[in-house]
Amino acid sequence: MGRPETLTRYQLYIGGCWVEPAGKGYFPSYNPYTQEPWAEIPQAGPEDVKAAVAAARDTFDRVWSKTSGIDRAKLMLRLADIMEEEGPRMARLESTDNGKVVRETSSQMLFLARVLRFYAGYADKIWGKVMPLDRSDVFDYATMEPLGVIGIITAWNSPMALMANKLPAALAAGNCVVVKPSEHASVTTLEFAKLVEKAGFPAGVFNVVTGDGATGSALVSGGGVNKISFTGSGHVGRKIAAAAGEKLIPVILELGGKSPNIVFEDADINKATVGALAGIFSATGQTCIAGSRLLVQRTVYDELLKRITERAAKIRLGDPLDMATEMGTVANEPQFNRIMDFIASAKKEGARLVTGGERVAEGNLAKGLFVKPTIFADVRNDMTLAQHEIFGPVLSVIPFGTEEEAIEIANDTPFGLASGIWTTSLNRMHRVSKALRTGMVWVNTYRAVAAQTPFGGVKESGFGRERGQEGMMEFLTTKNVMINFSEQERDPFAVQT
Repeated sequence: MGRPETLTRYQLYIGGCWVEPAGKGYFPSYNPYTQEPWAEIPQAGPEDVKAAVAAARDTFDRVWSKTSGIDRAKLMLRLADIMEEEGPRMARLESTDNGKVVRETSSQMLFLARVLRFYAGYADKIWGKVMPLDRSDVFDYATMEPLGVIGIITAWNSPMALMANKLPAALAAGNCVVVKPSEHASVTTLEFAKLVEKAGFPAGVFNVVTGDGATGSALVSGGGVNKISFTGSGHVGRKIAAAAGEKLIPVILELGGKSPNIVFEDADINKATVGALAGIFSATGQTCIAGSRLLVQRTVYDELLKRITERAAKIRLGDPLDMATEMGTVANEPQFNRIMDFIASAKKEGARLVTGGERVAEGNLAKGLFVKPTIFADVRNDMTLAQHEIFGPVLSVIPFGTEEEAIEIANDTPFGLASGIWTTSLNRMHRVSKALRTGMVWVNTYRAVAAQTPFGGVKESGFGRERGQEGMMEFLTTKNVMINFSEQERDPFAVQT
């Protein structure tokens, strides 16, 4: 059978040109709401990846490394304007590709524009510095310079938001990039390349290669890349780190999480209820920062559990393109099966299911990859449910007695990406924030982002930072220059100090 005429077939974007994959063919991208294919994505082979890296390197050497910061900034600001104009269309495309509700993807498109503008402001302000030395006849200075070619590998849950964490800083710093999106959600990255073209970036600054894990492996192991920035699972992150290590390529890894969202007895219960819901059920729980472990002090445990359970049961599931929908589908079938396996395991371990725990099997939603908002109560922190990242709308509610116990439970996980604290005590805010071993702590809010703030994890949640000034520094390297302007002859067999 021939492919349906309604499918859009995309090409690779290499060196400013749209090109067919080198003999590797195409694969379908499925709409998780309808379970039907809606686009065809090229499977890039090693030769395609090599061509993309070569194009980026050539443009870096000839053009982009010689482009002034103010000119880079102008292009980035133009791209931000275009991104805002195209935001509604891009949001619908992403929601079609991964099932996330359009009310969230719409804000994520605007966030990408915001981060582009933030880093555009940095592009002409990458200062060096002069170091005073012990000798008055030696002048020393250091400059901050771009690394060269950056490989960016993003996950399927939020392709454009993850791009926002990486691309603007890399471009502002003066690097060229090769982006490899997830094979489960590639469309918006390819569409974004059209916006880069429209903004007038030099050909080769931005390149896109799509495909499965073999494409990502080729990008990491094929040579020519100066740094890899990856967001995804810890399993894949370990492989990338090992392969990059063989090439001595530095990496930024933003991996998984099992984030504790801690509610103390003095918290504003209404705000804490909303924060708990936002932490796990927004984005269908498919986010690395999901507050998937809700730690609740026993004195307010029953009341908060009752409120969250009642509200979770009323969450509106539906068409991700409908602005009234509150929770969309799981993004792809493998992830759906993984979530259902975790739910089954939790039941066997003895966690108490209070709502959800099954696929939506009735009405118009039956054919979509919908999992009902799921809450397990009386969970022990040593259960599989509490220790493994599920990446779905499944909440573990864990009781605690004292502040010290809450901190102990919160830190008792191999992950360390994000955490939340709900309290009205200023002293407790500071004590607990300091004690939590996570890269991000939210207090009386959850799942909030800003272009100016650094983001990243510790422990098995990865290393390196994105966004903020720290995000810019990840894509720069320091060069030191020492100039001796004395007329004295030196001893060739002694170090000059």
